[in-house]
Amino acid sequence: MAVTIDELQQSYREKRPAIRARLDEFAAVWREGDDVRLFEELVFCIFTAGASARMGLNSVERVRPHLLRGNHGRLAAALTGSHRYPVARSGYIVHTRNYLRRECGLRLRERLESFGTDRHARRDFFAANPGIKGIGYKEASHFLRNIGYCGYAILDKHILRTLHECGVLDSPDPPATKKKYLVTEERMRNFAAQLRIDFDELDLLLWSNKTGEILK
Repeated sequence: MAVTIDELQQSYREKRPAIRARLDEFAAVWREGDDVRLFEELVFCIFTAGASARMGLNSVERVRPHLLRGNHGRLAAALTGSHRYPVARSGYIVHTRNYLRRECGLRLRERLESFGTDRHARRDFFAANPGIKGIGYKEASHFLRNIGYCGYAILDKHILRTLHECGVLDSPDPPATKKKYLVTEERMRNFAAQLRIDFDELDLLLWSNKTGEILK
């Protein structure tokens, strides 16, 4: 069912305090979290790709004791019954963890800060890097948003469907290339300006309107 601009703005007025509180929580991860917490947020996004945020949260709880030292088998055993792809996703974690140890000693904060103001290079490091296994532009954006970075659209099916319903996009199909992702992201940015809603707040608004939750 299509949503109108008036309905979106009304929903935003109702949800704005909760949305801003959630964004404040993401910002606190960057202010207060150590490198282990940042890596945990990356793992959450590896789990969430092709699954759900709830499954990602449950899976992180299961693997947390083994996150830094567990081998493929131990992680897969911990994930069994929690994630639909326990063997594949545990392999992604080990691959990514080994790469980040070689690349930056798992000092993720230092690596993220090294990009300065280049927001595209920061996302590309996670989205287009063979060392980072299991995420593309959507989940790289998700990760950066969840640790307090602003200005990245998380173009999942809920966001894309709503943008399509509102006439912002010609199709709800996910963008298949970096170029298409950036074009879609810019259209969403323009839509946020039209609505006079903060870009990052709009992302959570559209997602929560479809899922009923203001999650992560």
